[in-house]
Amino acid sequence: MSAAPDTNISPTAFLNYWKSIPSTVDGMLGGYPQISRADLKGSSNFLTKIQRLFPSSSPSPLQRGVDCGAGIGRVTSGFLSTVCETVDIVEPVEKFANEARDAKVTGPGAIGNVYVSCLQDWTPEERQYDLIWIQWCLGHLKDKEVVAFLMRCKKAVSMDGWIVIKENMSTDREGGDVFDEMDSSVTRTDEKFQKLFKEADVRCLKTDLQRGFPKELYPVRFYALKP
Repeated sequence: MSAAPDTNISPTAFLNYWKSIPSTVDGMLGGYPQISRADLKGSSNFLTKIQRLFPSSSPSPLQRGVDCGAGIGRVTSGFLSTVCETVDIVEPVEKFANEARDAKVTGPGAIGNVYVSCLQDWTPEERQYDLIWIQWCLGHLKDKEVVAFLMRCKKAVSMDGWIVIKENMSTDREGGDVFDEMDSSVTRTDEKFQKLFKEADVRCLKTDLQRGFPKELYPVRFYALKP
């Protein structure tokens, strides 16, 4: 029996890969910088949807958020700063973290703490975030690390806050996760994510697909989670 795809993930390999990538939007988006606008708009729309569906369980305004796997701060600058008063950053590649720290925000929110850390090693303080935004970074965590990370996020999100995940979905014909040797990452199925949520004891209250991306790219799905 072959090993599970996530067992091939190597922190050394994925960090070396990202250290070789330029600190640009083109680099962050794998040669598709044109999708950034649709990406940011889709994220804004999804957050609005969950806030409207659960108005009594959505703090307003969002006092503090965190951008997990922030890269150069593209999402922080173009989206999270428009909905949070303060946005912390977690990014394992120091040159990206430095760019994110100095990013010009488009909203009224300010950049707060910057943590140069892999998600596997980051432990946030309890109940400090109204929004934990996790985008295009869980592929670098093994399944058990995703579960452990979400369990820490459960403690870190405020009573009325949200954990939002935005990740690529596997299109493997056999319906399984796919390992990418180039950047040492795994693209998971929706079924796998739902299994990991159950193991972490978090509830998925809303899920949706990102619209407006080129057909040759992986489908991208949002998940809105609560403890």
